[in-house]
Amino acid sequence: MVSGCFKPHEVSATKPKKMETKQTSFQRLSMSDLSNPSTLSEDLSISLAGSNIHIFTLPELKVITQNFASSNFLGEGGFGPVHKGFIDDKLRPGLKAQPVAVKFLDLDGSQGHREWLAEVIFLGQLRHPHLVKLIGYCCEEEHRVLVYEYMPRGSLENQLFRRYSVSLPWSARTKIALGAAKGLAFLHESEKPVIYRDFKASNILLDSDYTPKLSDFGLAKDGHLTSRSDVYSFGVVLLELLTGRRSVDKNRPQREQNLVEWARPLLNDPRKLSRIMDPRLEGQYSETGAQKAAALAYQCLSHRPKHRPSMSIVVSILDPLKDFEDIPIGPFVYTVPTENLKENVSKEGETRKGPDEE
Repeated sequence: MVSGCFKPHEVSATKPKKMETKQTSFQRLSMSDLSNPSTLSEDLSISLAGSNIHIFTLPELKVITQNFASSNFLGEGGFGPVHKGFIDDKLRPGLKAQPVAVKFLDLDGSQGHREWLAEVIFLGQLRHPHLVKLIGYCCEEEHRVLVYEYMPRGSLENQLFRRYSVSLPWSARTKIALGAAKGLAFLHESEKPVIYRDFKASNILLDSDYTPKLSDFGLAKDGHLTSRSDVYSFGVVLLELLTGRRSVDKNRPQREQNLVEWARPLLNDPRKLSRIMDPRLEGQYSETGAQKAAALAYQCLSHRPKHRPSMSIVVSILDPLKDFEDIPIGPFVYTVPTENLKENVSKEGETRKGPDEE
């Protein structure tokens, strides 16, 4: 087992129709093929030959991230800290200039070397428009780093639940649901089926056009026996897209804290569906499209795995929904509550603040 922890400051200058795929031509390897840590770096480079995955050095990562500048820090999850970087076209031949996300494995975190290795193995060998692109990795001594394409809109979790963000329009939500479903269907229908096992809003990244891409394959496994667990997780995220609520929210009333338990009984009743739809949509969504999406979520969330649809069927149901237009209800006007009006009136020449601003 590899030990140690890579910290940025330590770097020195030294069925239905099959989904469209972009499968690599070589034989896919599995975790068991790379069980010897002492030969890991060499084994990876040989196994991923021809996959267009670059092996970066620590000095190169320092250049890419401007010495891991705090201004480039994007966040930190169970895997470790993530920095934004930029690859200059002069860095090395064959690498185009592009912004990237650089993720460092912190072995003191909730994920470890095995999860890092799974990420390299799966994203290094699988290509699809709805899987985040792995550009390269670093495997030097105890240091483990992954370099991805940069996704400017961050995660679906941030876009959907961030308090002060603009609400995602219905068209973006259906686009995200469909794209994420295509990504899962591709994994399930690969020559060696892959069970994602960690499908959630925080692992769905969005580009500038809200195209979703699945990330974080640390928990993924080869196999086909438990693919319906991914379908259930998809149903949870679809429900979050419909309601604008987190799957678990302890700040809500007791009976509403578990989203699935509260909302699922209402999904099959068109007369009650409006009660759970995200109020931030301001009614601007296709009623027919919402009903179809809700009925699909109900099926995905079945307590009996065999009753859940396959992801390819999910795709076939969601695909027509992208053509359902939002219902225009006119411009939205925010009115300051009367009791807050006086305290929000600014002095002449000063900027007016909203009721929720500090």
